[in-house]
Amino acid sequence: MSAASSSAFDKNYSGFLFDMDGTIINSIAAAERVWGDWARSKGLDVAAFMPTMHGKRGVDTIGLLNLPGVDPAAESQLIMEAEIADVEGVVPLPGAVDFLASLPPDRWAIVTSSPYRLAQARLAAAGIPVPRFIVTAEDVKNGKPDPQCYILGAERLGLRPSDCLVFEDVMAGIKAGETAGSDIMVITATHSHPIETGHSTLQNYENVRAHIDGDGLISVVRKAG
Repeated sequence: MSAASSSAFDKNYSGFLFDMDGTIINSIAAAERVWGDWARSKGLDVAAFMPTMHGKRGVDTIGLLNLPGVDPAAESQLIMEAEIADVEGVVPLPGAVDFLASLPPDRWAIVTSSPYRLAQARLAAAGIPVPRFIVTAEDVKNGKPDPQCYILGAERLGLRPSDCLVFEDVMAGIKAGETAGSDIMVITATHSHPIETGHSTLQNYENVRAHIDGDGLISVVRKAG
C-alpha cells in the first residue's frame, strides 16, 4: 500500500532510505551557485534552468539539454569538482543529525544522485557521518526518477523496497521511490513552493523522533507537545 493512501506516520518499517540534498541537508545555495555559473556560461536562461537540476544526477540533467558540442559526462565531472570545492552554507536540516544518530546503523541508508566524493564533502560540511550504507550516482546505470537506486538501497539493507520508507524532497526522487514500491515521506523544508503530493509530509526532523518497537521495526513518531 502506498503512503498516498496510508499515512507513513501510522506504519512501521524495517528500514529507512534517505535522499541527501534537500532531505537531510540543505545545499541549495552552494548547488545553485555552481550550477548557475555553469548555466550562464552555456547561455542558458538561468531562472528557467535552475528548477530542473535538483534531485537528478548531473550527467542526466546536462544530457537532457541536448546542447551541441557539450559532453554531459565531462561537464558533470567539472561541475562535481566545483561543487566539492564550494560547500559554504551546507547545513543539516533542523533535527536531522539527532534523528539519524538515533537509528540502528544497519537499518538506514542514504540514496543520493550526488557522486560519492560530493556526498562525502557535503555530509562532512553538515556534520553528518557517512553512513554504513550509501548509494551514489556511480552505483546505478539510470538515475532518478528510475527506481534502480532505491531498489539497490533496500538490497544493501537486506530488505525489499516495500519494507522501507523513502524520505524525499523532489518529484524525480518521489517517482523513483514510488516505482520501487516504497512508501514516501516528503520533506518540505527547502521547498519555495508547495509540492502537490498525496504522500505524508514533514517539514524537518525537529518535532519527530524514531521509535523502534520490540520486533525492531522503525516508525516516525511526532513528539508530544
